Amino acid sequence: MSLATEVPHGLAVLDADSHFTDVQDLWTKRAPAAYKDQILHVEDVDGERQWVIEGTAVGKAGGGSTIDREGVKHPFMESMLEWDFERAHVAAWDVDARLEVLDAMGIQHQVLYPNALGLGGQTLGEVKDLALRRLCVEIFNDTRAEIQERTNNRLLPMPILPAWDIDECVREAKRIGDLGLRGINMTSDPQDLGSPDLANKAWDPLWEVCADLELPVHFHIGSSLTAMNFYGQYFWESQDEFVKPAIGGSMLFIGNARVVINTVFSGLFDRFPKLKMVSVESGIGWVPFILETMDWELPENAPAQAAELEKAPSEYFHSNWFATMWFETGRGHLQTLVDKVGEDNILFETDFPHPTALWPKPLEHVREAMATLRPA
Repeated sequence: MSLATEVPHGLAVLDADSHFTDVQDLWTKRAPAAYKDQILHVEDVDGERQWVIEGTAVGKAGGGSTIDREGVKHPFMESMLEWDFERAHVAAWDVDARLEVLDAMGIQHQVLYPNALGLGGQTLGEVKDLALRRLCVEIFNDTRAEIQERTNNRLLPMPILPAWDIDECVREAKRIGDLGLRGINMTSDPQDLGSPDLANKAWDPLWEVCADLELPVHFHIGSSLTAMNFYGQYFWESQDEFVKPAIGGSMLFIGNARVVINTVFSGLFDRFPKLKMVSVESGIGWVPFILETMDWELPENAPAQAAELEKAPSEYFHSNWFATMWFETGRGHLQTLVDKVGEDNILFETDFPHPTALWPKPLEHVREAMATLRPA
């Protein structure tokens, strides 16, 4: 049965945020013999399947889905933390099954974000062997290009960067461009990995490459150790275990608001006006407040620095940033929200197959929300 709401003829729907679980032999199948036992792989650890690298377990090797084999969505606490591949929906990790789901939902293209490496590749930060880290990045990115080519650009996986080394990031970004991938997925806090923070001009060579190659820089919520540590502090410990992820999910946009403000105030968009960035899985309801507060706070607190910018802080969001949305309706005032954020700055997402994904009929939800908008 089709899950789709009828899509108007000639309209191609792009889902700007979904997740794709890494198959368990992704790295071992491609690693040189010398690294077979050290590279990211799956082992039984105390009776549970775990991702292991350099002999250290770094996370459960689960299905990465809250949607089961029968297409039923379950709460986070009884699915994402519990299910193995046998319980999770096959489309969580299988390319052909994912395409079938897209066809059923009426979606033409879908952007994919990683699981095993962390949403920003931060899992590799504790790996001691730098050559092993680099190999993990290259293998992952090569397989992203293979998925994109195999699906004729319907699936658009986001590659990661070796954020612990700026020169290596520049080299990998150029390689990503050569592979034909459509953007990069960046950690919001490379300082966690030993690099300068992103406001430092040391990153200018990377921004230059991304601008020249038209590679948008994507920041997914929870894309760093810092961001995930904050996630674990948002809720009060006495809260119910099922309520805790709801509190964390309700507040994860704060980390991306931090990225937007820091990038704008740093002045990097004056140096690289063609550079584009994407705030992923953050929603858009917070954006109008952030735009207004940036325009107030910077000149009030740092008038000399505000005067150095070529335009008002809020204008950089409209010229250089995008944000994704999925469930928001504006409570009947979606048009006002769209007007404030900018219709050209908003991307649609489903978050398939994660906890708050629009499922099973995402376009039906979109159609109802868009019915409140003024005619084009």
